[in-house]
Amino acid sequence: MAVAFSSDGMRIVSGSYDKSVRVWDASTGVELKELKGHTSSVNSVAFSSEGTRIVSGSDDKSVRVWDASTGVELKELKGHTSSVNSVAFSSNGTRIVSGSDDKVCAGVGCINRCGAEELKGHTSLARSVAFSSDCTQIVSGSYDNSVRVWDASTGVELKELKGHTSSVNSVTFSSNGMRIVSGSSDKSVRYGMHQTGVELKELKGHTSSVNSVAFSSNGARIVSASDDKSVRVWDASTGVELKELKGHTSLARSVAFSSDCTRNCVWLV
Repeated sequence: MAVAFSSDGMRIVSGSYDKSVRVWDASTGVELKELKGHTSSVNSVAFSSEGTRIVSGSDDKSVRVWDASTGVELKELKGHTSSVNSVAFSSNGTRIVSGSDDKVCAGVGCINRCGAEELKGHTSLARSVAFSSDCTQIVSGSYDNSVRVWDASTGVELKELKGHTSSVNSVTFSSNGMRIVSGSSDKSVRYGMHQTGVELKELKGHTSSVNSVAFSSNGARIVSASDDKSVRVWDASTGVELKELKGHTSLARSVAFSSDCTRNCVWLV
């Protein structure tokens, strides 16, 4: 269902339909830890920037924070009334944002408490969320076909980015926070300057729904994963497709770059 690299590229965390969160050695593929506690499918996972904590979101309506070394559950964050589809840490590790089927993006101001500010505006479920690298903004993608940018401190909606003609399944910022990339069920990948709302490129090539997108840490590449069973790597300046990674026999659900931009990680369902 979901994968993410640790910031040093040494570990991978995955979330699954089997209700578990697992940590793997990225070099050897050896499973290091299984994190148990969720009572339903795990839809999203992320490491904190220092790599000591993991956050996960599940169909059991909860967001959970774990010690990445011991696997101990540190906190269960409650409040969503439906499945949690996406979770992310801020780069300073003090905040978490989550997106849910209840149409709400919840920004947790401090992970040591359960209070959260609700970011309301989407008219359908919130499918994907991410923080900007400076922690000041949040981006979200929704089944209402929109990408929205929020002030992370106040919860005020700053901009609605339109263009997709079907649900937006994945969104993220570039490392400098200037650009946003999104993947949609309309088969396209789009990216642009969110301050102006100007779309720079529409990346075409996938023949089915795009489920996951990511920028490389240097912002030079975009990777996307699709129901068409392919993973594609794109030049972020020109929009040219650089490579199609073939071999999977089922849909590609989640994709991520390693921090040194040398590896992609894909999870299938």
